[in-house]
Amino acid sequence: MLSNIGIPGLIIILVITLIIFGPKKLPEIGAAFGKTLSEFKRSTNELLEDDEQEATQPKK
Repeated sequence: MLSNIGIPGLIIILVITLIIFGPKKLPEIGAAFGKTLSEFKRSTNELLEDDEQEATQPKK
C-alpha cells in the first residue's frame, strides 16, 4: 500500500503535516515516530529469535 505513494504523495503528506502541527512540533513527532519504529523492530527481532530457539530445541 505505501509503495504506491511516490515522491509527490510524500511531499503532500509532509506539507499537510507541517500545516496541521507547525514547524516546532515536527521534531518531536519525528522523534516519537523513530522511537516507535525502533521499539517495533526490537520486539519483532525478539519474537523471531524466540521462534528460532523453539525450532532448534528438541521436542519433548
